[in-house]
Parts: sequence; structure tokens; C-alpha cells
Amino acid sequence: MIPSPTRKAPRPQGNPARRRNSVRADERSSRHREAALLGFVVLLVAAGGAAWWLGAPTVANVVWAVADVVTLVPALVWVAADLRARRWGADLLAVLALAATLAVGEYLAGAIVAAMIATGRVLEAGAQRRASRNLTALLDRAPRVAHVRTETGHETVPVDAVRPGRLIVVLPGEVVPVDGVLPAGGTFDESALTGEPLPVARPANDTVHSGVVNAGAAVDVRASAAAADSAYAGVVRLAEQAAARTARVARIADRVALWFLPASLLIAALAWAVTGESGRAVAVLVTATPCPLLLAVPIAVTGGMSRASRAGVVVKDGAALEALGRAAVLLMDKTGTVTRGRPEVTDVVCAPGHDVAEVLEHAAGVEQYSPHVLAAAVVRAAASAGLTPAPAEDVTEEPGSGVEGRVRGRVVRIGRPTGVGFPAWARGAARRGRLDLASVLWVEFDGEPVAALLAKDPIRSDAARTMRRLRAAGIREIRLLTGDRVDNAREVAALLGLDDVHAEVTPAEKVREVEAAKARGVTVMTGDGVNDAPALAAADVGVALGSRGATAAAQAADAVILDDRLDRLADAAEIARRSRRVAVQSAVAGTLLSLVAMLAAAGGFLVPVAGALVQEAIDVAVILNALRALGGAKPGGPAPAELVRRFEAEHEHLVPARLAVRQAADALAGGASAAADDAVRTAARLLAEQLLPHEQSEETELYPALAPALGGPEGTVTMSREHAEIGRLARRLQRHLAEAPDGIQPDQVDDLRATLYGLDAVLTLHFAQEEEAYFTLPSS
Repeated sequence: MIPSPTRKAPRPQGNPARRRNSVRADERSSRHREAALLGFVVLLVAAGGAAWWLGAPTVANVVWAVADVVTLVPALVWVAADLRARRWGADLLAVLALAATLAVGEYLAGAIVAAMIATGRVLEAGAQRRASRNLTALLDRAPRVAHVRTETGHETVPVDAVRPGRLIVVLPGEVVPVDGVLPAGGTFDESALTGEPLPVARPANDTVHSGVVNAGAAVDVRASAAAADSAYAGVVRLAEQAAARTARVARIADRVALWFLPASLLIAALAWAVTGESGRAVAVLVTATPCPLLLAVPIAVTGGMSRASRAGVVVKDGAALEALGRAAVLLMDKTGTVTRGRPEVTDVVCAPGHDVAEVLEHAAGVEQYSPHVLAAAVVRAAASAGLTPAPAEDVTEEPGSGVEGRVRGRVVRIGRPTGVGFPAWARGAARRGRLDLASVLWVEFDGEPVAALLAKDPIRSDAARTMRRLRAAGIREIRLLTGDRVDNAREVAALLGLDDVHAEVTPAEKVREVEAAKARGVTVMTGDGVNDAPALAAADVGVALGSRGATAAAQAADAVILDDRLDRLADAAEIARRSRRVAVQSAVAGTLLSLVAMLAAAGGFLVPVAGALVQEAIDVAVILNALRALGGAKPGGPAPAELVRRFEAEHEHLVPARLAVRQAADALAGGASAAADDAVRTAARLLAEQLLPHEQSEETELYPALAPALGGPEGTVTMSREHAEIGRLARRLQRHLAEAPDGIQPDQVDDLRATLYGLDAVLTLHFAQEEEAYFTLPSS
């Protein structure tokens, strides 16, 4: 195919709205020209066919020759641009084919080649428009106005009118329009710029950057820079520059043409020189028509794009798929990419005398009225456990501090602690939060702390499997690239077995990391936030998670994962590698067969007409081979979707039962008390009524159904052994309680704690393994 011309950097100066309109006008004009060329050439081919059918071959040849010339003229311009950029390949070969068909009077063949070139031009149009397209969403998100503080309130003015020193008001949910300083502090969602999933509380006199979202009450910001000099404008400029300087990855057809083109010309020249017959040289050039490169390679690549689309990944052009098939380095954002992108309550530590269900019901009752991202996590935790939020009234919220309301006669408060001293259980909970790198939400009843909710952004359940599949697909390096804190990033990288991690990086630093990685091989960047857009544009292949990620990231990327599953990235890599393999086979086989035909033509065994027929036979053969890219089903059957979803939902509902086991073990720290006895018996009851029946159902229903997808029953042997261990520890716990019907005895405490902590560890590991290994399987 004829590639697009060298891209030029969009000019970053000027009004954003004017630039956006200019970008879209250029896109429309280019798209119309490409479509017009294809439509005109197809019309000429059809008209020539009609003339030939009506018995006017001369008219038909004239019409087909016009189609040849109409395509040859712009093709020469495109080739000249490529030659100036020191690039040549299949495009130059196509121009020679057009010229050769005109020279020997093969007008129909020339018209068909012209139609192929015009089609290729339309298919490649996305690459030409990428430098401007990936800025559209960034510009759309940029604030247009700002609220300047006045004596009577505030006045809305264009954002370009804000000057350093002016006091502006940022309303709840608005994007901060300019960089500034906070006179009184505030709470902000900074995930768009840094990837930090949790809201950040900024104290008085701290700085705040444009592009972040006000996650609390209305705040004042004293501008420290104009809009054009602020952080968000810098992100836009980075995306512009990265997209403009991204080099085009060499195409398969171009690399094959590097030797096929000189070989064709050499054979034609030698045939003419040795025999003195120009007809032999013409026959060689006709036989050398590069249809295997112009058709077979695009068909294989388009077939791969179709398969990727069915797998939930939209690849925007063939060049991206080809590059993904050669990828050696993968750089990944953390928040929202390898993690879920939102905080979840991962643990509940209760004070003696309180249980998980009671705490979650009361906390969710109050938090359901708060817009805070952590409040939503509490409500989701209650819903996952099958609990209904308790009715609350008189709910009030103090931004950055907490939310408070009355539930069933109690004053319930969730947020930062209000007291000075902590009881022993609370000190342990705070330490657990630090060790687990989790945020701690304190739940208080009537001013007394009763529980600590530990929240963090969990790793996606399909992340580890995806990393293994990506390495099997040929990715040599996988590195984490995130604006989040170092400790969180290192923990995620260690759990997933990544090669390296770079944390607390800015968008500009991400671009530099991408540029450095490209020296080590074809580089893929994966992300979902506004801060990832420049790096996505700079990479050889940018892949965005588009289901809830930033539109800017999706438009800056070369491929978009449509749903919220990271394993689609591995699907795309596997499909791209197979499609590229088929495309290479088709291109190499086609050109080798063409080489044999050229040698036959040079030897006088093929006249031009026969050479054209032989070339058509070669074309059919390589096209049929290229169509194999549409197939390639995975071995093994799919997992039963309905059954998998059922047990996945049960895992969520069993959270209180699992937490009760750990709570019972913690309660025994104070000895054989009545509260500890009650906690242990509650855990034993939940094990018998909920957990053990669930494990038994998995053993008899889920595991046999998964056997086809896992290649046989041996795939679940390890999990079955863990079921046996869970049952053993649960029976041991029941025997302990049977020996102490009137209450736990002091000499039982140590062994009971060991039993309960062991059970908690096995359950945690077992649930995590099932969620990673089974619940992420491709389903029917």
C-alpha cells in the first residue's frame, strides 16, 4: 500500500477552540480527497468493464488507462515525499507497476492495481491524521472558563483572561483551570495527571495543578500561572510533540520490497541486455506486479484486525497491528491499567464486641449520601457482602475530614479519627494499614472507634495471567510506569513479576521513558488516563483501556480495549503476532513465486500475457493463505460463563465470613475471654453455613465444568487439595469448640489462634488463585 506522507507537528500556539476546529477541518479535507480518489478509480474500472461488455474494447482501454494515470499522478507525489524522507518500498514498486502496465498496454491490469493503491490509501489514512486526532479529547477536556472571585461573589471569564495573582473559585466537580496556590486547602482527584486513585487532601498554601478535579467543596485558588503556562497545557503540548515525532514503524511490505524491487529491475535489465529483446524486460515487469504485497499482506493484517475486534480490541490501522506483532518492550501505567482504578475495601478490623456485618451496614448507611470516592467503596463493600445499608438521617459531611449521620439512634461517623488515644486493637489496625499500603477509614459509634476499614486500589484479577501470556507472546521486557507513589508501585510490580518500575513520574518523564525504551525494540505503552496520552502517542503502539478510561487516552492510542479486561491486551498481542506471521509468509511466498516467474519471463518462457496470468495465479494462492489470519481459535473449550459468574459473585458475598475468621484469631490475643469465645463461635458457624458449602459446590459443579477449558481434570488438582486443607482446619476448629462447650479454656488459645490464622492464610490464597486462574478464563 502507499503509505501516508510524513506527519508534521500541529502548531501548539493559538486559541484551543480555533486549533480544534482547524484540526477537524484538515481531517475532513484529507478524508474527502482519499474517498474521492477511491470512488473515481472504482467508477472508471466499472465503466471500462461496461464498455468492454458492450463491444467497445478501445473505449474500455482508454477508460482503464485514465484510471491508471489518475492514480499514478498522486502516487508519484507520495513516492517523492517518501524518497525525500529516505524511505522506499512497496509504494515505489506499485508506481513502477502502474508505469509498466501503461507501457505495455495492459490497461485493465493497471486499473486493477490503481484500485488497490487507492484502497490502500484509504486504509492508511488513519496514520496520517493521528498527530491531530489524538489531541481532540485533550483539547475538549481543557477548561474554557474560570470563575474569578469578586467582592460580591464571582464572575465567569474566559480562561485565557486569568492572570497570575488572580483569585478564582473552583466549584465541586470542576477541573482546575490554571496552576495555583490554595489559600485554605482542598481535596482533589489528581488521577488524570498522576494516576493516584485516591483523592488527595491539599493543605493551605499548597500548590494545585490545572487538569485535576475538585473532589470536595468549592475552593479558592490563587493563580500562579496563565492557562497557556499551566500543567494541563503542558500535557497537550507533550501529546502534540510526541505524536509529531513518532517514527513510522517499517511495514512488512516495505521490508520485502527492499530486495524484491532491485531484484525485479536487475532481472529485467539483464534480460534486455543479454537478449536484446525489450519485450522480455516488459514481461519481467508485468510478472513483477507486486500484488502479493499490495493485497495479501493487507488481507492478513485486516484479518488480524477483525479477529482483534471480535476479541474486544479495536486496532485503528494495519501498521499498529504489524508493530504489535513485533513488540519487544511493554510499558504499563498502574492505576486503572494493572489495578482496578478505584479504591475498594479490602479488610475490616472490628473492635471486640462488633462484627463486620454490623459495621458495614451502619457505615454504608451514612456513606451512601457522600460523593466521595472512598464512600462509594464502602457502599460497594456492603453490597458485595449482601448487606443493605442501614437507614440514616441528619447526614453531614466535612470535606477532607469525614461524614457523619444518625443510624438507629447512634451517631455514626466515618473518616479520620477524632480522638487522641487509640486502644490496642486500633493501633494494630493502623499498623496493618501501613504494612498493607492501604488507606484507613475509621468508623465511630457515638464518638468511640469500633472498626477500621482498609481501602486500596486492588490489582486486577486477570493481571498476572496477562503478564504470563504477554511474555509467551514474545514481550521481553515489561515495566511499570506510573505517577503513583513509589511504595505502591513497587508492591504491584513485585506481585506481578515485572522487570522494573518507575514511579512518581510526570507525563514528560513518561514520554522520555518511552523514547528510551524504543531504542531496545518495538515499544508498546498501555494506559487509561489523560496523563498517559503523550506517552501513548510517543510509543510505537499505544493501547488504551477505553471502557472507563479517559477519552484523550483512547484517541491518542493506536488500539483501544473496549471492555474493562486487561487480558484483552494479551489477546491482541497473540492475534497480532499470528497475523504478522501469516502476512510475512504470504509476502515472502508470493515474492519468491514471482521471482521464479520473472526468471521464466526473462528466459523467454513467458510472454507478457502469460506472465500476467501466472501472476494472477500467484495472487490467488497468497491471498488464500492470507485469509488464514481470520482463523486460529484457541485450544480447549470456553469456560461456562453463567457458572463462573455465579461463583465469582459468591466470593464477594463470603467476605464477611472470611473476615470473621481473622477477627476471631485477633480476638484471642487478649486470652480466653467471653468476647473471644463469641467471635470464635461466630467464625465457626459462618464456616459451616457458608464457606464449606461453597467449597463443596465448587468441587462438584465448577471444577468438572472447567476441565475442558483447562485441558483436563488435572488442572484443578491443586485447588482440590486446598479444599481438603480448608475442610481439615474447619473440622479442627469444631473439635476445639466441642471440647469447650462452656467457653474457650486458656490452654486452647495458642492452638486456636494458629488454626484460625492458618485457615485465614489458606482461604486468602485459595480465593486469590481461583479469581486469577479460573474467573479470568475466556467464557462461552
